[in-house]
Amino acid sequence: MSNLISGSCLCGEVTFSLTNDFSRFYLCHCTQCQKMTGSAHVAHLFTAPDNLSWTRGETSLKRFDHPSRSFTKVFCIECGSGLPFVNKSGKALIVPAGSLDAEPNIQPSHNIFWHERASWYDKCLAAKHCAGFPE
Repeated sequence: MSNLISGSCLCGEVTFSLTNDFSRFYLCHCTQCQKMTGSAHVAHLFTAPDNLSWTRGETSLKRFDHPSRSFTKVFCIECGSGLPFVNKSGKALIVPAGSLDAEPNIQPSHNIFWHERASWYDKCLAAKHCAGFPE
């Protein structure tokens, strides 16, 4: 595995690279993360706050900090893809796992805020697996 890893948004407007040196990998099921993604959870990796180089499109980033809660989303203004951000405390760079172009050095370790998970999530795990759209 290479020590450097790259990532991008869906449309390719924003690209970045960083050292593949993540300390934590959480799947967060809180209701705020459900709203941010429109899905059951976020998949966030944590690393040092200075472990990031924007290689293209930094001016196409938009940051949303919730005014009364401690959560943030940074995204491409063109396609809406979630992208890395330094958390409000400045202590960690949080990288959406789906924004990476290769495998991170660690696997998810915790499903956090599990008690807030979507009521339908457990049934998702038993749903049929298909290579594409079902016939």
